[in-house]
Amino acid sequence: MGREVTSGGPRTGAGVRRRGLRRRPEPVRARRPWGGAVSTAPVRRLVAQPPLRYLSSAEPWWALAYVATGAGLGAVSLLVLGVLIGLGLLLSVIGVGVLMPVGAVLLSIPLAEIERRRLRMLEEPGAPAAEAMHAPVEQPGLRPWLAVRLREQVTWREFAYAVVFATVFLVVNLALLVPTVLLGAMLAVPPWVAYRTGQPEALILTAISLPAVPVALYGYGAVAALQARLARLLLYPPDDGGPERDAQVVELTRSRARLADAFETERHLIQRDLHDGAQQRLVALVMTLGLAELELDGAERGGGEEAVRQGAELVKRARGEAKEALTELRDLVHGIHPQVLTDRGLAAAVSEVAVRCPVPVRVELEVAERLPRQVEATAYFVVSEALTNVAKHSGASSAVVSGGWSAGKLTVTVHDDGVGGAALRVGSGLQGLADRAAVVGGRLVLSSPPGGPTALNLEVPCPPSSSASS
Repeated sequence: MGREVTSGGPRTGAGVRRRGLRRRPEPVRARRPWGGAVSTAPVRRLVAQPPLRYLSSAEPWWALAYVATGAGLGAVSLLVLGVLIGLGLLLSVIGVGVLMPVGAVLLSIPLAEIERRRLRMLEEPGAPAAEAMHAPVEQPGLRPWLAVRLREQVTWREFAYAVVFATVFLVVNLALLVPTVLLGAMLAVPPWVAYRTGQPEALILTAISLPAVPVALYGYGAVAALQARLARLLLYPPDDGGPERDAQVVELTRSRARLADAFETERHLIQRDLHDGAQQRLVALVMTLGLAELELDGAERGGGEEAVRQGAELVKRARGEAKEALTELRDLVHGIHPQVLTDRGLAAAVSEVAVRCPVPVRVELEVAERLPRQVEATAYFVVSEALTNVAKHSGASSAVVSGGWSAGKLTVTVHDDGVGGAALRVGSGLQGLADRAAVVGGRLVLSSPPGGPTALNLEVPCPPSSSASS
């Protein structure tokens, strides 16, 4: 695989990005959209700094860039939204006008993503990409995509932002840019006139305009900070946990859907195993006992020793078939939830799995306390699936299961010296394990570069439990 992949639970740390989920930037250093390392303090906080510190920084000019690009983007957005809504009204007489307002709503999705990127000009915390904010569309085609998007709350929040951005924000930005252009003219034109005409009196206008420069710079910062704050409030309502919570909800929704599919698949597998295995054994057992009954009835009617011997052979064969059926049922139940895990805990169950693995496995798992039942089951199946993959696909000569419980966290690592190249794919067993880990609040990290080695690490926060039933 050559890269780290994780489950859909809450995650931190390096190497945990998946499907657009991003970490909140660290409050140390950040980069502007077009390069250049700068302070990460938002503009609204820098405005409260000492005047010389603020005016000598690049923040007012980034604020001006934010306002100027907002005016241009707002004008284009107003034009597009107006055209679509106007066409919708005109075409409503032939019954297709509703498509235009729908298009206006959907166009707010890329506009919101552009605004998330523009917020970085003011060093607002980064937000997930648009595809991470929206729920996944499981079915192909335009109609399912439209049905999902138009039912989402985030789509209508983005449309509300687009309307405000193309109206209120546009008016405010233009109202600020017009005096800016006049101020620029007052600063630039008089020196040029004085140079061309030789009349230094024209520089008086420039001198009069100079005190307005710091006022304008503060105005840019205040307006930009206010717009950025309003934009975030519209794109992310308060008290919803912010963009990280939105992305987590989306990923947990996907994880729940995958688990539902996995459970349905497991149900069909159990049904197939019962039908093809234990049920066939029991049918054969019934038939064998029926034949034995016929032979013994014949012996009672004078069939002789041969009939008795054949009846005894049939009973013996029926006994063997009953044992085989019982073994298959035990194996099936063991795959659902092994009895040793319930009776003796995680360490003993993992040791039993290691003994059955055809590849030599060393177990270094220190779990003195009983853990919650769901946590033990998750860790057990992670180890079981990992060792199955080691035996089938890795070409490894040995494997190690290590870890333990400490400070309220269970850590289990399965390491092998195989060829590597394992991958986490949708519908795979490893993806199912990652979803299991997410359900109990844990995460699964797989590192398997081509050539090996492979390490599968499970981390689950959990308290100790006095019994497995907790």
